[in-house]
Amino acid sequence: MKRIYEDAAYRTPESCWWRDTAAPVQQPQLEGDHRSEVAVIGGGFTGLNAALALAKANVDVTLIDAEQPGWGASGRNGGFCCLGGSKLSSTLLARRFGQDERSVWHKAEHAAVDHVNALLMDHAIDADRHSAGETQLAHTAKAMRDMRASAAETAASYGVTPDIIPKEELRQRGLSGRFFGGITVPIGFALNPAKYHAGLVRAVQSIGARLFGQSPALSLHHLGDHWRITTPKGTLTTKKVVLATNGYSSEDLPDWLRARYLPVQSTIIVTRPITPDEQARQGWTSLQMCYDSRILLHYFRLMPDGRFLFGMRGGLRATSGAEVTLSRKIRKDFLTLFPEWRDIEITHEWSGLACLMRRLTPFAGPVPDHPGLYAAMGYHGNGVAMGSYLGARLADIVLGRQPDGPFPDFLITPPNRFPLGSSRRMLLAPAYAAATVFDR
Repeated sequence: MKRIYEDAAYRTPESCWWRDTAAPVQQPQLEGDHRSEVAVIGGGFTGLNAALALAKANVDVTLIDAEQPGWGASGRNGGFCCLGGSKLSSTLLARRFGQDERSVWHKAEHAAVDHVNALLMDHAIDADRHSAGETQLAHTAKAMRDMRASAAETAASYGVTPDIIPKEELRQRGLSGRFFGGITVPIGFALNPAKYHAGLVRAVQSIGARLFGQSPALSLHHLGDHWRITTPKGTLTTKKVVLATNGYSSEDLPDWLRARYLPVQSTIIVTRPITPDEQARQGWTSLQMCYDSRILLHYFRLMPDGRFLFGMRGGLRATSGAEVTLSRKIRKDFLTLFPEWRDIEITHEWSGLACLMRRLTPFAGPVPDHPGLYAAMGYHGNGVAMGSYLGARLADIVLGRQPDGPFPDFLITPPNRFPLGSSRRMLLAPAYAAATVFDR
C-alpha cells in the first residue's frame, strides 16, 4: 500500500472518546480463498451503507477493512450530521455546473441528513443524537454581515428559515463566547459516530453481509470478468468492487487513484464533563453543534454528558514533533474562545484524515476504464451524512439502477489529479498560511 502521510496517521488512535463509548466489534481476518458478488473495501460509513443497500437487494456482499471497520475517519470525526460535502459556495456551484445542478446538490445535502435519520429510526440505533440543526458563529463583524446577507439564499436553497442570532442574544441562547452573532440552519443533528457505526455494523450483518477486519487489500487485479483482491492471509474473487476508503486510500489500489484525492488532518479534543456551574460561568450551556466562520474553522459542541468537543483543521505532518505543535495549537485556540474553561481537564485527543478533491466536490460512480470497479469519496469533512448517503447511492449504481434520491450529474465526473503527486499535501502549506491571514 502506498499512502502519502507518515505511518502514525494510519494507526488506531490511543485516546479517542468515541472508542471509549462504543469500541469497534472485532471482526475476523479474511483467511483462505473466498468468492462474492460484490466486494466492498473500507468499513466506514460509505462502505457500510453500500453493503447495507446491496445486501437488502439480495446481493452477496463481502466487506474488508485494513484494520477494524470504523478505525478510520468514521470512528474519529466530530459527529456532525449536517449539510455539506462540497467546498464550493452556492454561487460557484451554479457558475461551474449550472443552476439546475446546484439545486439538485442542495436537495442531495438535505437528503443525506434525512438518510442518516431514517437509518437511526429504522434500525433502532441509539446514537446520543442532539442539536436542532447547525449553528455558524461569526468570528468577525464582517462575517456576521455576510451571514445576514446570505440568509435569503440559504432559505431559497434548502426551503427552511434560518435563525439569525444577534451578538447580544448569544448568551441567553447559551452560546456565549468571542463571537459577533450567528445563524442556525434547522437541518441536521449531532450524534456519537461510534454508536451510529456500531448500529450500521449490526444492521449489515443481520441481513447476511460478511465483514472482515485486519484484512488490507494488498493488490487488486482484473482477471477476465472478475476482480481478485489479495489480503495478507487470503483472497477474494468478485464480480464488482466498491472502493470506500476516502482519505485512508492507497495510491496504488488501483493506480488510477494516484493523486486524485488529498487527505487533510483534523484534530479533536474532548474535556471531562463540565458542571452546570462551570457551563454558566462561560455562558455556554447549549447542546447545539456549532462551527465558526473561519476558513480554517473550529467546530465544537457540548455533549449530553457535559463533555465539550472541540476540533480544528491545520496539520501537515503526522510526526511526533508535528503532533506536539498541533496539540499546543488546539489548546490555545480552545482557551482563546472559551477562556473560563482554562482549568477544565482535557481527557482525550486524537487526529484523523478528511478528504479533499481537486474539483472540491465528491465523487461517486464507476472508475473509468476499470469495468466493475466503483468508488465514492471526497466529502470535505462532512462524511457523516454525505458519506452515508453516497454509499447507498453508489450501491444503486452498482445495481444498474438510477440513484434513489437527488444525485447531481457532476458527482459521477471522474476527479482530476492534484499536482505534485505523492508530495501534494505540500500544497496545503501556502493555503493554510493564506487562510490564517484572511481569518484574522
